[in-house]
Amino acid sequence: MTGNEVTTDSLLWWQRGIVYQIYPRSFQDTDGDGVGDLPGVTARLDYLASLNIDAVWLSPIFTSPMKDFGYDVADYEDVDPLFGTLADFDELLSQAHARGLKVMLDLVPNHSSDQHPWFQEARRSRDNSKRDWYIWRDPAPGGGPPNNWLSFFGGRAWTFDPHSNQYYLHQFLPEQPELNWANPEVRAALLGAMRFWLARGVDGFRVDVIWLLGKHGDFLDEPANEEWREGHFEHGQLSHIYTQDLPETHAYIREMRAVLDEFSVPGQERMMVGEIYLPLEKLVTYYGSEVGAECHLPFNFLLLTLQEWSAGTVRDLARRYDEAVREYGGWPNWVLGNHDQHRFKSKYGAAHYRLAQTLLLTLRGTPTVYYGDEIGMQNVEVPRERQRDPSGLQQSDNPNASRDPERTPMQWDASPFAGFSSVEPWLPLAPDYERVNVSVQDADPHSDLHYFRRLTALRRATPELYGGDFLPLPEGGNDVFAFVRAHEGGRVMVLLNFSSRAVVLDLSAHASQARDGGHTGEVLLSSLERGGDVELAALSLEAHEALIVRLIPNLVSLP
Repeated sequence: MTGNEVTTDSLLWWQRGIVYQIYPRSFQDTDGDGVGDLPGVTARLDYLASLNIDAVWLSPIFTSPMKDFGYDVADYEDVDPLFGTLADFDELLSQAHARGLKVMLDLVPNHSSDQHPWFQEARRSRDNSKRDWYIWRDPAPGGGPPNNWLSFFGGRAWTFDPHSNQYYLHQFLPEQPELNWANPEVRAALLGAMRFWLARGVDGFRVDVIWLLGKHGDFLDEPANEEWREGHFEHGQLSHIYTQDLPETHAYIREMRAVLDEFSVPGQERMMVGEIYLPLEKLVTYYGSEVGAECHLPFNFLLLTLQEWSAGTVRDLARRYDEAVREYGGWPNWVLGNHDQHRFKSKYGAAHYRLAQTLLLTLRGTPTVYYGDEIGMQNVEVPRERQRDPSGLQQSDNPNASRDPERTPMQWDASPFAGFSSVEPWLPLAPDYERVNVSVQDADPHSDLHYFRRLTALRRATPELYGGDFLPLPEGGNDVFAFVRAHEGGRVMVLLNFSSRAVVLDLSAHASQARDGGHTGEVLLSSLERGGDVELAALSLEAHEALIVRLIPNLVSLP
């Protein structure tokens, strides 16, 4: 399906809707231990529904020692007691579905916890039946690790096991041994875990580090990355040609997709988002090929990794990405923040906050929103003694390695502990939580929360915005990113002023004569809350303003 052929009636829930990511540890604590839980999410479902979102994605909730906060799974078919029980999850799922909300889980198939019974068995002896479920190698001829592969969290990707005199592979913590996806028994076990949750009614998965599943069987040293510079992440010193984006990974993903298709029926489609940090030309290959379908949505992190935040750069990125997705017949998606990336309000500045939010929710494709971004939460400076993230703790010389700043508790109200908990939370609260919280913004019709709701409500009610074609306009240069969303004769123009000054644009070439003989557009939403009609021949935008305009009459000339 290409963007030119889509009809809004043919769109599935994951194409027309908005996904909202919840980091369960930080959303709502109901049992007074300072950590969020599943009953807390259930208690906030009415709030979530008020945001006009369509799906909730829960970061990992499976049984785990929490060395990497759930990304080290010890049981793929149970809920960790920290978050509740399977019954709590079933209640959350039931209550969410009753409100028309889908529920997605975070699946971590690349590695397990070292406390998983599979690994406990595997490390007993070299001839154990589970030994080949993980990746083991003898020491190098001169001793030491078998090759130079690196961990994302710093240091070598190998840990020595003195009991068997071999090393095991882990691209993250030593407590996260790498599963051997070349072993069909491993694949069957992980696919069985997917079926377990799909049978309970889960609507989809976000699959962690899906582009890492395959490893080169010769275990060769990886070459140096000539573009790496001192002070950047240590992992980037190498070009990871033997541990990332291998051909067999695509075959593994096709098996996962087949499981989702088993459970998909009209009206109850299941879907998969793949976490993939790769350049655009490689990212789009994860939609699949003539051999078979793969990810419904290969996660598009291109805005997150953008080196320059300007209208011209974003315009070029959006155009190139949209063209590449069309070539693969896929559906686009966009994201500005998650549990691994700093908050976008902190990254781009408060002046750009509503502009960035508008960009995310008006581009063609499925947007994913990170909890708290709707109220403008920012990074929280976490003192060294309270840091919890293993990535930061193991790379103390890199001030950007910790992911704690973007994982702090949701700010619900101005009461002690921000309405998140009755005790001191697991991470510190933002110092501004008494001013920046849901309760305060709910009462203020001019707040960021109300802007977010107006924006999502407009998107839901406007076929051009959730299903229309994407047509970037040349006007604006490096100051304004202007584009049209077009659907069945309707045309909506989005104007985003990235500059710190007011600008005036002549957009009359993109409209025909209106009822009064001029070239006018109807303001649907402005980040500065203005309304009425605007004159397209001399359309004025204030500094950092985001403006959504319905063209009157319809667009007749496109570049």
